[in-house]
Amino acid sequence: MNNCREKELWLTHEIIVGFDEAGRGPWAGPLTAAAVAFPRHLTGVPAALAAAINDSKKLTATTREALFTDIAQHALAWEVLFFSSEMIDQMGIGVANQQIMIQLYHKLLAKLGKIDWVVCDYIGRMAFPQPNFSIHKKGDSEFLSIAAASIIAKVSRDRLMTRYDEQYPHYAFAKHKGYGTKIHLEALKEHGPCPIHRRSFSPVKDL
Repeated sequence: MNNCREKELWLTHEIIVGFDEAGRGPWAGPLTAAAVAFPRHLTGVPAALAAAINDSKKLTATTREALFTDIAQHALAWEVLFFSSEMIDQMGIGVANQQIMIQLYHKLLAKLGKIDWVVCDYIGRMAFPQPNFSIHKKGDSEFLSIAAASIIAKVSRDRLMTRYDEQYPHYAFAKHKGYGTKIHLEALKEHGPCPIHRRSFSPVKDL
């Protein structure tokens, strides 16, 4: 990312944290959220790493895996949090998305000691505990920390879904990561839902 908007905030703030999530829409598996803070003015962060970080959806799986390792090494701090399918069914995906961000914030605050500003990819309205907080519709294309958080969240969730594929081999979770595909739908019709399916989501609830 050649132009990160953190540069504007670093003029007046020290610790900027970016939040993003993965897994809002799948029929199975957890909602996953991540938060990343980089050193102010990217001190100690290789220029090549900063340039390579982008919205996770625009990167290949191999690139995301490599960047995950580099982000974890050079970030000031980072955290990832999972909400299970059961929690999503109990709360609803909207509430779950807000609550996972709030819990993640407190985890990172405990690690950093203070947070001066939070930037988040668009998640709708929410009551966030941080007063200096802004939501951006294309945040993962504009803020380095949000893009890094999107990579951490995506890679963490994909790794978990690959492990679930070994536990529930009938559903091909390693291929579609729980999202709605023809293969996934056919497996649901043949085998019914497994423990990590979201019972409140169609077509799972219809089966």
